[in-house]
Amino acid sequence: MIYVSIIVEALRSRPVLVFWLAALAQAVLWTLVPSLFYAVPPGDLPHVLALGHELRLGPAVGPPLAYWLAEFAFRLGGMFGVYLLSQLCVLTAFWGVFTLSRALFGRTHAAMVVMLLVGIALYSVPSAEFGPPILAMAIWSLMLLHYWRALGEGRRRFWYVLGIEAALLVMTTPVALVLIGLLVVFTVGTARGRATLDVAEPWVAIIAVIGALIPVLFWLDGVFDRLLPIGARLLDGGTRDGNIAAWGRMLVTLLVAHAGIGVLVLLASGWPRAPKADAPRLKRTEPEALAVSFTIFFALTPALAVTILSVIVGGSAPLGGSAPLVLLSAPAVILACGNTIPLHRQRMTLYAWSGLLLAPAGLAIAAMLAGPWTLGLDLKINLPAAEISQFVGDNFERRAGKPLAIVTGDRQLAALVSLRAPSRPGVYDAAAPERTPWISNADIARDGAVVLWVATDTRRTPPEDIRRQFPDLVPEQPRLFERPVQGLLPKLWIGWAVIRPKPAS
Repeated sequence: MIYVSIIVEALRSRPVLVFWLAALAQAVLWTLVPSLFYAVPPGDLPHVLALGHELRLGPAVGPPLAYWLAEFAFRLGGMFGVYLLSQLCVLTAFWGVFTLSRALFGRTHAAMVVMLLVGIALYSVPSAEFGPPILAMAIWSLMLLHYWRALGEGRRRFWYVLGIEAALLVMTTPVALVLIGLLVVFTVGTARGRATLDVAEPWVAIIAVIGALIPVLFWLDGVFDRLLPIGARLLDGGTRDGNIAAWGRMLVTLLVAHAGIGVLVLLASGWPRAPKADAPRLKRTEPEALAVSFTIFFALTPALAVTILSVIVGGSAPLGGSAPLVLLSAPAVILACGNTIPLHRQRMTLYAWSGLLLAPAGLAIAAMLAGPWTLGLDLKINLPAAEISQFVGDNFERRAGKPLAIVTGDRQLAALVSLRAPSRPGVYDAAAPERTPWISNADIARDGAVVLWVATDTRRTPPEDIRRQFPDLVPEQPRLFERPVQGLLPKLWIGWAVIRPKPAS
């Protein structure tokens, strides 16, 4: 007798329900976990919000759409609004991949694709860190869907939608031209793609993209000056091995992020020894040749192209983030599994899938609550940002007679104070002033500022780089703060100094 679990019946009869359960579980989980357990925003999210608060354009910011949306979400709903925005992007990406896979392989196999997406680590813990990669992931998934609607299904009105989405992608990530270029390559490289160029709609989409490229002229200011040392480094034979090694590390990192998919595939396939009992089989019709080429091309080339570009510019991680590059990994795996997929070890596979969904959240909570007590983990999300912001804001206002307008020094502390202080001060990057060109020394002299750093004890001596940047600084007595979860961690001393505004002449 063939044992058929509830998950198999759901895949066969309710694939859309399976999609919504899997995608919403992922989104709800990673909206609540950071909202309830993270003391401060993770990763570079404080810097994203600091840039978004400025509402600036220019090469120091780059494509600004993600920063502006983050600021808008923060004003509406605080950090919960930002985390919700991030998960809406993830949900949009999952919906785009599911709908595309349904058009390519059918509903049942599309639901299996979404279940495999949970096995990609990039869509769990890192998804709480909203920024250009998360927004680009959502837009790119919609572009792939609507590109297939226009090219593969011949529904010409979707070229207009694709043009708008391409313009939004240009406003989101610096690798937009690479991703759009891959669409052009696939169009020109296939017979059906070349045939579509005889109608007007694709050219309208191209015009929309060209219009969106106009702001890029501002963002690329000075880029040719930076290309000269890059070219010299690439021509240097001594760096060739290092470049190849850096490229290999990026590809291995992307591959490791798919470990969860490997676990699910091995369990469901019955490897290394399939059970003797027959397994239920999920069948699909043979996909057309263009669908196969489309899936393989866009599963492989985005990661290859972007990692190569990242090595060229000297980066240690994929430029623009990794999340948009692996959207079609799960469809490619389902394609490789064949038209008939037997499901062995159904109960064990379901347990493994649930573990892949819940374990990252459980580990994040345990690291936040128990890590400082057991392993002495000093996490960046375990900082008393509200207390620090209140302290420096009140002290500056008492001494200067006006709200704090500029904060500088330690990059992370400055971004957190910018986020939590009532006056939402601007962040001045003293180590690299070109990153914050909207704040000058004249602004600091006029409005004053607070300089922050992490101290080791009660000594007033700031770090060497801060002394060099502010030679006339008069440090105050470092202030002791207690982390939200102190545990066995050393005391947190925050060094600070006030630059008083100069009276108008």
